[in-house]
Amino acid sequence: MHVLILGGTTEARALAGLLHPGTRVTSSLAGRVAAPRLPAGEVRIGGFGGPDGLAAWVREHAVDAVIDATHPFAERISFNAARAAATAHVPLLALRRPGWVPGEGDDWRDAGSLEEAARVLDGLGDRVFLTTGRMGLAAFADRPEWFLVRSVDPPDVPMPARTEVLLDRGPFTLDGERGLIARHRIDVLVTKDSGGAATAPKLTAAREAGIPVVVVRRPPVPQGVPAAATPEEAAAWLAGAGPLAQP
Repeated sequence: MHVLILGGTTEARALAGLLHPGTRVTSSLAGRVAAPRLPAGEVRIGGFGGPDGLAAWVREHAVDAVIDATHPFAERISFNAARAAATAHVPLLALRRPGWVPGEGDDWRDAGSLEEAARVLDGLGDRVFLTTGRMGLAAFADRPEWFLVRSVDPPDVPMPARTEVLLDRGPFTLDGERGLIARHRIDVLVTKDSGGAATAPKLTAAREAGIPVVVVRRPPVPQGVPAAATPEEAAAWLAGAGPLAQP
């Protein structure tokens, strides 16, 4: 059996580790991170050239199943994967970590996009911890606030005029996030609803500090694709065990 795993997420790497070496696994990484953490098995880096290119690759390499384990905000590849799997007549599973849910004491503000998140900042504070990744900073370029931008690689321009860049990679600890918020006198946190435990401590630290959090909602996903919440569920699906949720 040959399984193609799309994405370099924590869940994608965990699934590759569960399957390899008993199953042939090829993990496809987008190549947006300079030094990605490589999963077990075979690895390819770069795009496929759209859904037709992905379907052709699946056929050429005799792929038996495709797992879409991309980042929750990698909207295009998820739709490309759905079209490609249908064209190539191979089964497709989405491995999607559950989104975050506010708890007691949280002060969350909802936003449908980075642009909306920038508008929501009005009146929330002057020192912003921005953890939405290195791309899309142009949405905040005209904002007057001071920004602490955290990303794995140097961020894209344009970006806010008053910006400090912190290059770091998760997982992050609660103590570390508490210290960062206190040290930089953060007034407000802006994040995407990425889900997962690796970057969740910032939400707890924000709640403890009593600061608001602007949360960018996830984009839509292809309809009709079965979904797993964990690598173990995805491995069970590949083994033909158990029904999975339909979005």
